[in-house]
Amino acid sequence: MLSRLKAANVNCFVSRSWHVAWPMTLIMLFEFLIGLTDVYVAGRVGKDVQAAYGFVIQLYFMFIVIANALTVGAVSVVSRLHTSKDRDRLSGAIFSSLVATAAAGAITMFVGVVFAPLIIRLLNIPAQLKPFCIPLIRIYSAGLLFEYLLINGNGILRSCDRIRVSLRTMAIVCFINIGLNIFFVFYTPLGFRGIALATASSACVGSLINLAYVRSFMTGVLAFSARTIRQIVDIGWPMAALQVLWQLGSIALFLIISELPKHRIEILAALTAGLRIESAIYLPAFAFNMANAVVVGNLLGEEKPEEAYRSGLVTALIGVMLVTLLVVVVILDARWIASVLSSNPLVARESVRYLYIAMISEPFMAWGAILGGGLSGAGDTKNVLIRVALSIWVVRIPLAYLFVVILGFGAAWVWWSMNISQFVQAYLLYRWYAKRKWLK
Repeated sequence: MLSRLKAANVNCFVSRSWHVAWPMTLIMLFEFLIGLTDVYVAGRVGKDVQAAYGFVIQLYFMFIVIANALTVGAVSVVSRLHTSKDRDRLSGAIFSSLVATAAAGAITMFVGVVFAPLIIRLLNIPAQLKPFCIPLIRIYSAGLLFEYLLINGNGILRSCDRIRVSLRTMAIVCFINIGLNIFFVFYTPLGFRGIALATASSACVGSLINLAYVRSFMTGVLAFSARTIRQIVDIGWPMAALQVLWQLGSIALFLIISELPKHRIEILAALTAGLRIESAIYLPAFAFNMANAVVVGNLLGEEKPEEAYRSGLVTALIGVMLVTLLVVVVILDARWIASVLSSNPLVARESVRYLYIAMISEPFMAWGAILGGGLSGAGDTKNVLIRVALSIWVVRIPLAYLFVVILGFGAAWVWWSMNISQFVQAYLLYRWYAKRKWLK
């Protein structure tokens, strides 16, 4: 593949991708540290709180899918306008994106505060977890408006070559979140509720910082454009649907594991810890996913489709190499890391088993995710939706249900169903990317 690329072009692609990817990697690292602290603090409070947090965070991710979708659309639109040098259209697009995001965040905040507790009561999760889940999700929901603006502001900043500004914001958010997390939980009467309140508080601060930076480089006419919003929504809605299907898949896995005949609470806690450890692997994968979206969008804005295609491949290869190195580190240190996150021996042992199995598919996950970022930057989000949805709902969930509920196998078979779906997803995304139809 690389033999057909000129060395000079490869160096240019690597430099351009790395310019966006390394700050994004650090941003993802900050988010990882926040999540890792959440799991650590929850585990120190108790296994029930750790298991409840794992379930609630899946619901929280569902609540922010609209923010992520609007941001995907905004990145695709804004990154092209930024390289086209049309200041008025760029300013109008940024303003329109922020207004739409704020409105969506306010609505989602209301829905989450009012209806999320009812959803938790109705779901078939262990009864002993519900008293912890309800206050957590209510507090998380109260901060959704700020989380929406923080996510969208970060997307706009990286689209306009202000990625280091976004990096500074997320460093501040990380510091505040971790500090408040420990303070609220261990030094105030809030207890476990402080985990959610720390997230809401830090998102508020981060969103205000981003808004100040974004406003400073909006030098054109600030006019709300319904046409721009339609374009953003047209690109973003498949990613919203994708993230809903992804989070529903995660919740389905939690519910399937809840059908295990024994140790289900410990295994749910182990999955929560394992996913947080595994998220370290996602750092370069999704950093390069977002970098690929910006780079491909910029190159298409410059009317260089062939360079956009090749740059996407080079970016994916770099990301896979970094992920492979991290896989080796996690495998070697899995037992120590798991023991740090949970003092329960069974939870720690199950976390290690999860990691040993999950690490097999991580390079394939990275390959598909980064190429999917390039497709998103080109606005071809519908085909990303189709291929990822197939891998989850035709492969992962049916296999996990078959293994656990019908055949009565253990939790390890759920982990293998997740691996198989990653293999399928990487293959489907690469096949579509290689056809180049998305360039048109």
